[in-house]
Amino acid sequence: MTDTVSPRSSATQISDKLFIAPQPGLDAFPDLAAAGFKSVISNRPSGEQPDQPIPAAEQRAAEARGMAFHFIPVTAATITEADVRSFQKAVAETNGPVFAHCRSGIRSASLHAIGEVLDGRVAREDLPALGGKWGVDLSVAAKWLARDAERRPSVKGFFDPRTFSAQYVVSDPATGQCAIIDPVLDFDEKSGTVATVNADAILRYVAEERLTVQWILDTHPHADHFSAAHYLHEKTGAPTAIGAHVIDVQRLWQSIYNWTELKTNGSQWNHLFKDGERFTVGSLDARVLFSPGHTLASITYVIGDAAFVHDTIFMPDSGTARADFPGGKAEQLWESLEAILALPEDTRLFTGHDYQPGGRAPRWESTVAEQRTGNIHLAGVSKATFIATREARDKSLPMPRLILPALQINIRGGRMPEPESNGRRYLKIPIGALADAAWE
Repeated sequence: MTDTVSPRSSATQISDKLFIAPQPGLDAFPDLAAAGFKSVISNRPSGEQPDQPIPAAEQRAAEARGMAFHFIPVTAATITEADVRSFQKAVAETNGPVFAHCRSGIRSASLHAIGEVLDGRVAREDLPALGGKWGVDLSVAAKWLARDAERRPSVKGFFDPRTFSAQYVVSDPATGQCAIIDPVLDFDEKSGTVATVNADAILRYVAEERLTVQWILDTHPHADHFSAAHYLHEKTGAPTAIGAHVIDVQRLWQSIYNWTELKTNGSQWNHLFKDGERFTVGSLDARVLFSPGHTLASITYVIGDAAFVHDTIFMPDSGTARADFPGGKAEQLWESLEAILALPEDTRLFTGHDYQPGGRAPRWESTVAEQRTGNIHLAGVSKATFIATREARDKSLPMPRLILPALQINIRGGRMPEPESNGRRYLKIPIGALADAAWE
């Protein structure tokens, strides 16, 4: 039998809007709506028990009764700040009572408690008393907060839902120095409009936290969004950098675009990182891993106990990146993945995209240990199987909708084309350049 109970008898109110409880059965959803709940949050991973309701069934049951549904699955060992912030957002945006559940209610309460401490409304040492008041064991929250306080660097993620991209401000608490990694410049291909919403949000955070930008870093020339590196360089004066093999990408796309005037020496960036090169972010040691496969130029930044892997590894439930862009190769991607997963098992891995499988909230942080044991494309898979599976899957994928506009910007460090005689800038689309790609 699954662990299901009546929500009326089990729900515990822990804030003016939030109630937590163990897993309800689907037959309890009419009672939830009748009790006045306006949304349901599931913090339980799908398949945790064989006969628990699947998230899609919960969503249908909630929406049939006029309630919103949010899927933010966590385990005690895998809670991240992204989960905490998604939980807070789901509660804040609900106009009325919220019913959150997991198997026992502990994870739901822990997400709320962690957010209260992070935002300064509750002191960490007061968690035992708070747990006693709620009748909930908050040791999961206490352990998470203690571990988070010791982590270096501090990492703030920014998610862009238009391109499913994660951007990062990576800072050294001791010095206030930071690096910005893979910032997004907003672009609407329908109107041809460029905006700086994402980049300006990063700048506001930097100002609020009184940080000094030391580096603006890209992991590779992106195919699915424009880079805001040049815009942020103009705003902050911080140097821009990317991997040294960007010159190979420039030469490749120079041919595709028939772009004879393009400089292919990487001079559009202030610095080109070589494989194994070391640098610092404040007092924190950092180094570069050459990570080709997705592109010819992809690199991983290892900063303190964190690695920024962008389009190599996604979250464990999403697998790995495609390797069929011009210059990509599945065998190289496998070798890059092996090098990343050879890092210490508690290394935090920050990915560059999350496509929210199963409709869950966006996530972008995992660990080497989690990826080794849980990545759907890697765990228990041989090199030959990975390559065959990756190549077969890639053949079925359409190209990113922005690949042809984006590469013109991104192989120039985020710079727009020069204005023509009428003062307007133009993007060039090579017809048939990627003709073998699948259509949507």
